[in-house]
Amino acid sequence: MDELDSALVRMLQEDGRRTNRDMAQALGIAPSTCLERIRALRQSGVLTGFHAEADLAAIGRGLQAVIAVRVRPPTRAVIEAFQSFLERMPEVISIFVLTGNDDFLVHVAVRDTDHLHAVVLDKLTKRPELADVRTSVVYNHLRKKVIGPA
Repeated sequence: MDELDSALVRMLQEDGRRTNRDMAQALGIAPSTCLERIRALRQSGVLTGFHAEADLAAIGRGLQAVIAVRVRPPTRAVIEAFQSFLERMPEVISIFVLTGNDDFLVHVAVRDTDHLHAVVLDKLTKRPELADVRTSVVYNHLRKKVIGPA
């Protein structure tokens, strides 16, 4: 990736709906050059997709939590099966598979504390492989929208 590619990635991370013409003008390049560079970034896997970000409170999921989970036995089959279960849960926003004391950190967004309680007790603890679960309510979630190359 050169400086032009980095600038295009940054611009698209800031606003994925920005037009090709607008980006080309801001960078001082031809729209055809801009379009070809973006196509190449998609084909090479640098740009993996575009999405709309929704306000969680506005869609009825104002409470977020991070749930630390340990499963037993910690085999590939158990880890993959539990991960697949988590991916199907509508409350789950993201899943981190870890080393160390916990096997997973699960980021959830729910309506309220009753909904969170139900997720933990009625969904997670019903799983036979679950060995330990700890829940932390999220006061505030900040995420960097623009991530540059290393």
